[in-house]
Amino acid sequence: MKTWTEKYRPEKFEDLKGQEQAVARIKEFVGEFNSGLKKRSKKTIVIHGPPGIGKTTLAYVVAKETNSEIFELNASDLRNKIKLQEILKPAIEQKSLTKKNKIILVDEVDGISAVDRGGLQELLYLIESTSYPIIITANDVWNKKLSSLRKKAELIQLKEINYQIIKDVLFGILRKEELFINNNIVSSIAIRAKGDIRAAINDLQSVARLRDPSLIEFNERNKETDIFNALKLIFQAKPTEKTLEVFDQVNMNIDEIILWVEENIPTEYKGEELARAYEVLSKVDIFKGRIYKQQYWRFLVYENILLSYGISASKKNPKTNFTSYKRPTRILKIWLNNQKTAKRKLITEKYARYVHINKKRALSEFSIIKQIINSNPVIRKELKLNQEEIEYLKR
Repeated sequence: MKTWTEKYRPEKFEDLKGQEQAVARIKEFVGEFNSGLKKRSKKTIVIHGPPGIGKTTLAYVVAKETNSEIFELNASDLRNKIKLQEILKPAIEQKSLTKKNKIILVDEVDGISAVDRGGLQELLYLIESTSYPIIITANDVWNKKLSSLRKKAELIQLKEINYQIIKDVLFGILRKEELFINNNIVSSIAIRAKGDIRAAINDLQSVARLRDPSLIEFNERNKETDIFNALKLIFQAKPTEKTLEVFDQVNMNIDEIILWVEENIPTEYKGEELARAYEVLSKVDIFKGRIYKQQYWRFLVYENILLSYGISASKKNPKTNFTSYKRPTRILKIWLNNQKTAKRKLITEKYARYVHINKKRALSEFSIIKQIINSNPVIRKELKLNQEEIEYLKR
């Protein structure tokens, strides 16, 4: 039995909902190759975006619509020069036996950079010598190991699909399957997918198997964004409502995010933009101080707004350049060390008050105190330690 993602995989350009701009660019690219024009200086394109958004599907639709044979390679299996010479080199030299045209698909190029055995360098060499269009897919094209590929390729980003479009696709599948599911449930599936249409279709198929779909409970899919992509959105894209949420999806506490933003502002902003961005960042620091000193945690929302939308709005126009963002090395180490010291001091202060000893003595005997507290859960409860402090003691 086929899964619905296979059964209803798009086969025509018109089936690729929400990606019209990307479809137009890739049609033009392949069309120029097939017509012999090759106006572009770059011989390959990289389709990039999060999993489940349709990168590989787009390549197959292009092949079908242009009457092309598609030769697919998964880069995770082609991590070295020898393998690429054995498999990819013949593919780009031989004509198709069954179709008029040919497309080379290198899927998930992220895998080719995982082990450095000359694979990526050989791929770049073969790109230069190809007479057929090469389509490459990547989840994270901004990985620093792919910097040389970015220079050789035209980048096409697939957008996260709007939940309304996903909802329409889901209802279309239900009509073909002659099934009925409540509108609210279908809406919940579409929203929960967060742009991942493949996940939405899988969820719909799972729900359709239930006797009573109304009993299902949906938790929003946790879709993390790495700090590099978050910074790219803040520094380069036009500020929108989505900008306000970007740091919510980064698995990093807000103090650490502040250090990343502070470190990388000068790499993107200059002149007046730089001054505005630092002014906004200074306000972030003011709210941060009030939160810690006065425990006004309601100010956290203002801190987040300024750090995301405020920094993003400091630029005059959106940017398109590639920037390699830096880790906040020295400052981050100092801050992390201070955080560890702060937790240790707080725990020893609680212990010192409880057993009526000097704070300085408690701090000097911390290794012993740590063993005592860890030995009995009752002691942790009596000291009123929070979960972070308990986790710190277990390290």
